[in-house]
Amino acid sequence: MADSRTNSAAGPPPSFGADLHLELRGPGLRAALTDALREAVRTGRLAPGVRLPASRSLAADLGVSRTTVVDAYADLVAEGWLTAQQGSGTRVATRVEPHRAAPAALRARPDEHRPRYDLLTGEPDLANFPRTQWLTAARRALTAAPHDAFGYGDAHGRMELRTALADYTSRARGVYAGPERIVICSGFHHGLALMAQALRVRRVRAVAVEAYGLDLHRDLLRSAGLHTPPLYVDEHGARIDGLAQLHGVGAVLLTPAHQYPTGVALCPERRTAAVDWARATGGLILEDDYDGEFRYDRQPVGALQGLDPERVVYFGSVSKSLAPGVRLGWIVLPEKLAPEIVTAKGHGDYMTSALEQLTLAEFIASGAYGRHVRSMRLRYQRRRDELVTALRQRAPGIRVAGMAAGLQAVLELPRGTESSVVQAAARQGLAVRGLTQFGYEVADYGWQFPERDALVVNYAAPSDSAWAGALDALCRVMP
Repeated sequence: MADSRTNSAAGPPPSFGADLHLELRGPGLRAALTDALREAVRTGRLAPGVRLPASRSLAADLGVSRTTVVDAYADLVAEGWLTAQQGSGTRVATRVEPHRAAPAALRARPDEHRPRYDLLTGEPDLANFPRTQWLTAARRALTAAPHDAFGYGDAHGRMELRTALADYTSRARGVYAGPERIVICSGFHHGLALMAQALRVRRVRAVAVEAYGLDLHRDLLRSAGLHTPPLYVDEHGARIDGLAQLHGVGAVLLTPAHQYPTGVALCPERRTAAVDWARATGGLILEDDYDGEFRYDRQPVGALQGLDPERVVYFGSVSKSLAPGVRLGWIVLPEKLAPEIVTAKGHGDYMTSALEQLTLAEFIASGAYGRHVRSMRLRYQRRRDELVTALRQRAPGIRVAGMAAGLQAVLELPRGTESSVVQAAARQGLAVRGLTQFGYEVADYGWQFPERDALVVNYAAPSDSAWAGALDALCRVMP
């Protein structure tokens, strides 16, 4: 059995080679074959103009006589489903329209409800993905790839990429990383899932999280059976002193270089306090360095992992520096923890293409990755400057909070206005999220957030053609 395949490109009508999947049901081979062909045409599996297999070939494939196929073709020609001309074979009639139900997603026409401008956080500037340089790296990587690259591979990930990442993260982020400490994953979410499995094996009951962040990450940890008590976040980052009041916590998830989404950095005293806590308790710090390369007011602060590589697990990815669709990330692990993560990964699915790994390794080693990051750093800095300038001129009462870094900014709003501003933005065709949507539900832990109204604005993602309109719409809805 085989599937029918058609070619929708311009040119002569397509034809079949040898394979056409048909199921003959009911009494009588001629009637069964006629019904099967008619249904294939009716549903669009056999498209208008397509040439059917020669009667002799189809008879051999189906194990029926050639006469049966000739008669079935003749019946359908008589009914108007097929046409037969000398020299061009038997084809599906071009006037036949297949009757296929439109998929529900198409009937719904989601584009009708898509906002005109999108300032939601999560994505970098996808329009400036370095396609040409990536293709060059892919060609080089494929040409040089050893034969074993096309096998199942090692759950650690390709040595070529681990070696390139060890050099890059050490140089650019101050990470202590040998290739043997690195495990390749398909992004931070995959890496955190692997870590959650390893923590459960270690009988860890709870992982503390920052009180502002992505519910996706909290949900992932909870789905692994871990409690997620929150740490309050202020202008100096997560309140590390809160760890002493939390019981049963074996790890803490932090975004120290640029807290997501409030945009503050973990201050030096709290960085030191976090490492001291991990050493004293035997706990682990899970460092999400999601956009650590994008700092605009000064050189990026080095990774927390450099303070104690045996107590800090470092997560990196190309989701913000290149694009989330590349689906590659990495974990730099304490020496004793690396085998546990490899085991967790190997028992599931590898989820990381060896050829994509080799391409990224070549992309980094050639210097193209560093050049792209520097180029995007300048681009994002200009975008942020334009945002700050526009607000200063048109909405002087709005303060941009947090560092000059990353892909998003927090716009402080007057008390009690966040919900109305988000709704006003939607009426302008502008998608944006309020800060409260990133907050943790903390009532069960005996304290509450101080009231804070703000917008979290992604200035990096809009295309050049959309940015001016998005910025104008944003300024119009400011209170």
